[in-house]
This record gives sequence, structure tokens and C-alpha cells, in this order.
Amino acid sequence: MDRGQRDQVDSFIEQWERERPDLDAAPLGLVSRLLTLGKTLEHGADQALAPYGLTLWQLDVLAALRRAGPPFQLSPTQLAQQVTLSSGAMTNRIDRLEAAGLVQRLADPEDRRGVRIALTPAGLTLADEAIAAHLRHARQNVNGLTAREVRVLARLLRRLMLSHGLRARPIGAEHGPTSARSGNARHMSVSTPGTKPRGGTP
Repeated sequence: MDRGQRDQVDSFIEQWERERPDLDAAPLGLVSRLLTLGKTLEHGADQALAPYGLTLWQLDVLAALRRAGPPFQLSPTQLAQQVTLSSGAMTNRIDRLEAAGLVQRLADPEDRRGVRIALTPAGLTLADEAIAAHLRHARQNVNGLTAREVRVLARLLRRLMLSHGLRARPIGAEHGPTSARSGNARHMSVSTPGTKPRGGTP
């Protein structure tokens, strides 16, 4: 703990240690802070994206398509994997973004029954502008840490995510030929895992 500085979680832990000394409250020092910071960062991200008319969940989808590289398209299954959503939830998001003119459904040339989800020119422009703002906001969020502390914390959180089985999935994992067409294993999802309505781009 920083000398002389305490947060609400410190008080929670002390109270539990006093009231239930038989329990180990130490893990709350990490878990409670992660949960609290997650809500705070998500709210801040939505505010940073508001000038672009986007929310974080919308940027999640646009960013996944942008990261795939030209021609900036993925199958619905691949897109759902990148933002870790069910197919039903993904369909709803695509419908709303398509209505806004940011994505379009195209016929899949390798599957007569399939479709590809592609960024429109407007969607590509907006994605590039919004992700730049999102990354500026992300930088501001870690200004209280040194560059070394950011690297150490990121490494530890990666280890924690992997311990929960939250591993990156390469685009194109659903079938072989698509992997070569859509991009390769260097394009990984970095969205926040889970099936909540929002995600955690970039």
C-alpha cells in the first residue's frame, strides 16, 4: 500500500478481518479493486467515445473488424469469438451497426449459405478515429503508474487471465481456408472476456 494512502477496499478488508478472522480476506485486495476499476474504466471509455456516437460495445465490434486487416471482414462466428459473445447477441449487435451504416453483410464467396461482416467506408473511418481516442483515454488511465509498473501489472494480469482459461483466439479458427483469407494468428482478440453487453477493446 502507498504510504499514507488508503482506498475503500482497505477498509473492507480490515472490517472482514475484524468480523470474520476465520476467513482469508486478502484476495479481496485484488478482486474487489479489479471489479471496481472495471466499472470505472468502462464508464470512462463510454464517455471518451461519446463524441463519436459510439459506446464501448460498438467499438468492440468495429475494432475486431479493423484489426483483421483488409478487406476488414469476418464471418459472424469469427466476430463473435473476437468479442466473446453468443451468436444471438452478436446478431443483434450486427443488426444495429448495419442500421447505422457502419457494417454490411456480404455473401461469403467460399460458402453459398454464409455471409461476411465487413466495415463500410464510414465504419472504417469511424473505427480509426474512435480507436485513437480510446487509446488516448487508456493512456490517461495509467498515468498514475510508471512505464515499468504498467508492464509488470500487465504481465501479472495476463497470468491471472490465463489461469482462468482466457486465452487469445486467432482469427480464422473456425475453419482452415478462412484463416489464410481473414488474417493469421498475429490478429488476436484482446477484448474483455464474458458475455456482458459491453466489452473491452481494443
